[in-house]
Amino acid sequence: MTMLKKYTLNCTTPRFAKGVLALAACSVIALGLAACGGGDDAAVGVNDAALKFDAAKYTTINVTVDGTKVPVRWYPEVCYVAKPTEMAATQTALGQTVTISNTKCGYQSMNIFVPESAASDQKTGIYFAVNNAGWMHSYIKASVKDGATFDSSASNVGAALKAGYVYIDVATRSRNVVGADGKYPGKSPSVVVDAKAAVRYLRLNDSLMPGSAKRIVVNGTSGGGGLSSILGSSGNSADYYSYLAEAGAAGIDASGKSTLADDVLAINAYCPITDLGNADILYEWMFNVLGTRVTVSQNPNPAGSAELMAKFADYQKSLNLKNSAGAALTADNMLDEVKAEVIRSAETYMAAGKTIPNLGEVMTYTSQGQTGQYTNDWLTVDNAAGKVLSIDMTKYLKFVVTQAKLKNAPSFDQSGMAITASSGESSLFGTTAQVYSNFTDYGWTHNDKAGDGTGLDDTKQTWAQFLAASTLVTTQVKLVNPMNYIGSAAKTAPYWYVRHGSRDRDTAFVVSVNLARALKADADVSDLNYRLAWDQPHAGNYDVPEAMAWIAKTLKDADAKGL
Repeated sequence: MTMLKKYTLNCTTPRFAKGVLALAACSVIALGLAACGGGDDAAVGVNDAALKFDAAKYTTINVTVDGTKVPVRWYPEVCYVAKPTEMAATQTALGQTVTISNTKCGYQSMNIFVPESAASDQKTGIYFAVNNAGWMHSYIKASVKDGATFDSSASNVGAALKAGYVYIDVATRSRNVVGADGKYPGKSPSVVVDAKAAVRYLRLNDSLMPGSAKRIVVNGTSGGGGLSSILGSSGNSADYYSYLAEAGAAGIDASGKSTLADDVLAINAYCPITDLGNADILYEWMFNVLGTRVTVSQNPNPAGSAELMAKFADYQKSLNLKNSAGAALTADNMLDEVKAEVIRSAETYMAAGKTIPNLGEVMTYTSQGQTGQYTNDWLTVDNAAGKVLSIDMTKYLKFVVTQAKLKNAPSFDQSGMAITASSGESSLFGTTAQVYSNFTDYGWTHNDKAGDGTGLDDTKQTWAQFLAASTLVTTQVKLVNPMNYIGSAAKTAPYWYVRHGSRDRDTAFVVSVNLARALKADADVSDLNYRLAWDQPHAGNYDVPEAMAWIAKTLKDADAKGL
């Protein structure tokens, strides 16, 4: 075993077969390594000594869960890298400006909460919460505070503590974070690198900490759902090693090879904003294929919508996915696939004993903090039988974008275009000296903001010329996209719980359908629990009892399989 630790097995070749070939390639692991790229017993990373967990460095706080007092050990702001990035004291995200106190490691640390009952339990699950709305940077937060009261039927935090799991709030760099030097150190793939570094810290210190680092369940919503998805699909990929070394993560040796695994057991992702490089294409297809934008008069850029939509068929074909019936999933049958998911969502909801307003009845909904009403003109149901009798997809999509207005086209790579009213996710890409960079052909070509340093107008380079001159942006896009890793030799989490609200207009339904179909085909995935969540907007953790029951079942199944 000592000799085997000299070797690092590269299991990251794109679309590497995960069947017999993968088993053969990774059979070395059985002789001494815990996973492709390293094992938990091979702690020889250059920063490992500096990242030792101090089990005595905690404060006891008391919370109440379902009326019962629960003492909790709080390990505050544990820095999970040896070389954190110094940040500016003033930060802005989602329109809010804040002053941070921990400029040294406030974006690369964890708050760890351990129920006293689990303090000596090294096998319990670890609930790993990422909090990256809109792929924004996530400063350290404390979801568990002294004196707090939780209802475990509504709070995922309270439910995790009640179940005896270690609960962790994970901070990460990401877009718009400003460094002490005035630069932008949150560019892709820093957010993924930080999440992986946190996992590696837990792996390194597994024997010193409560909970099992082999039983990490990642929870995230929106951009956090996207982060959860790439973290869950790119386990042990060498693509991130150089970035991990730069951050001072655990388990990277002096030669840049890995001595630790960073794969996780399970993903609990809500409305994942992902596949960013193609998200504009998917969005415009979804909301133009039945004329939705025109119907609701939300089409300020018709030429752009049409141009982006026209690229959908080729992109969808390139994914080589299968639909639920086992046929090729293409532009020709994607709408039928989405429709089937909407019907399944409604029937699952009725099967739980709940009632859906019938055709002609009023639907009351809450969206973006506002309550509204909509006369159901698109769905006919038999609540007694729990069946959907008919659904008008044209009117359904109109309902979706009536209760929450569509994003302008393009919806994700918007920066530098007068036609849009927002910036999308463009600030996730580019050099650390740039506020943002366009990251798609359309965004680059149609940027019309003089002096922003990106786009055809400023650089005088076409998109093709830009890509030929530098691989930076395309690499950044790849490293945050799970579709590039699912089905490859990277280790995909075996358990997935993915929810996308049935009236969520923040990203196309196609995004989660493609994610689910790709996961279904991945040999690493043993359980995929995917659904459009009935009557839910762009949100997460609205189904705590169901999600926590799935986590409990997942941990039990992992036990049975020796995972």
